[in-house]
Amino acid sequence: MRKVQTLKYAEEACYNGTLVIKAFSSGLEIGTCNWTINGPKRNIAYISSSIFVSTHAMDFNFLGLQGNDLIIFSDFSTLDTTENMENDNTYCDPVTSSNASDDLYNLEEIAASLLKDDESMEEMEKLAFICTCAFDSVRAGGSVLVPIDRLGIVLCLLEQMSLLLESSSLKVPIYIISSVAEELLAFTNIIPEWLCKQRQEKLFSGEPLFAHVKLIKERKIHVFPAVHSVELLTNWQEPCVVFCPHWSLRLGPVVHLLRYWCSDPNSLLILESGDDANLALLPFKPMAMKVLQCSFLSGISLQKVQPLLKALQPKLLLFPKDLRCKIQISEANTIIHYSENETLCMPSSKESTEIDIATDLASQFHWKTLKQETVTRLDGELFMDQGKHRLLSGFRQADSKQHRPLLHWGSPDLKRLLIELSKMGITGTLKKVMDSAESKNAAGIIDIDDPEKALIDVRETGTVIITADENLASHIFKAMDIVLDGI
Repeated sequence: MRKVQTLKYAEEACYNGTLVIKAFSSGLEIGTCNWTINGPKRNIAYISSSIFVSTHAMDFNFLGLQGNDLIIFSDFSTLDTTENMENDNTYCDPVTSSNASDDLYNLEEIAASLLKDDESMEEMEKLAFICTCAFDSVRAGGSVLVPIDRLGIVLCLLEQMSLLLESSSLKVPIYIISSVAEELLAFTNIIPEWLCKQRQEKLFSGEPLFAHVKLIKERKIHVFPAVHSVELLTNWQEPCVVFCPHWSLRLGPVVHLLRYWCSDPNSLLILESGDDANLALLPFKPMAMKVLQCSFLSGISLQKVQPLLKALQPKLLLFPKDLRCKIQISEANTIIHYSENETLCMPSSKESTEIDIATDLASQFHWKTLKQETVTRLDGELFMDQGKHRLLSGFRQADSKQHRPLLHWGSPDLKRLLIELSKMGITGTLKKVMDSAESKNAAGIIDIDDPEKALIDVRETGTVIITADENLASHIFKAMDIVLDGI
């Protein structure tokens, strides 16, 4: 746990000075994220299961994912649906002009279509239906068991169910049984940056972000750490509504309560669809208890995938192979399909790397032409910081400006090289010339016989100095330094 680093909304974290990582709300739940990973060679956006407009969490901030070279699409929520978009024409490309102002208008139009609250309204209707079914069960004398693990859904159900029970004459307690419930419920009221705008407005008006704070104070909701808690046993009353883990029905308080109520035809068990209910309920059969399976919004619908990618405009898109048969993607320059446990090599998106150079170093530029490019030599400390290369002034000696060049180019003029060597007291002869005598930069061999034996092999691709005397080799290199261009 010491290696875990917590992040606030849109807070940047730098890993090893190289990768800048930032979290953006995905809208699925409180704190669920999509990620951007920016490095010196590539900017990556990772899109997981997301909801554009949420009833409780901060909406899907897809605009924060713009400007990335590579997008990894990893929302598999529609994999088990029968929905198919191959021949669906519900999305019409609004881009009809390359004008910048038109593109901005089209982006706003796409964003507006993605942020329609149709799905959130449908979600609220589902919650209202669940509460109605729960109310019918407690009115008939049965109890309601809710082992749903999605925090936002649980908080919304607590609010709606409490309002429904309060509007009736029934005095039915609501229990939350979990070892982490008290801490988790308190935490939901101190993270407004991860909540939707409607919840954030409550913060500024001085109201609790969620209604359970008031309901717990009024003792309409009771929180206990365990099913065998003494406080729970003394407070227990039926019929009641119980929220508790675990959704698998294999561990936690739900196992004891389900065994207790499974033979009651008036009681109700509320499950989230997606799990095999027959397999989950097998240890509790025969069951007279009613079972209500509900599907909640858990990702991006297929109709919104295409306009989302149109808004993000990635150069390279990684898209699941399993979803390829459901939708045809065209909103990227390059599309690569991936599958589980597959390693992919991505083409480089940047041919060159940018570097920030300190002002005092930038003033020392002395440009020289190398083939068709201009180059200069700098002496400093190169390091990575916040995903960027930076060059700062290092500790240099007083005579650092007299350091010999580290890079030479061109072919040496052999006659001029002999002259420079003779000035240093080194005598030699030009033994072999491979090119015509008219060429000043002819390839050949210079044989040094004084002060020690040495050989200078000059070729078109490079020059080799061969000698057993390091001091002589150093003097020959200095002569080459004078003859050739270098930095």
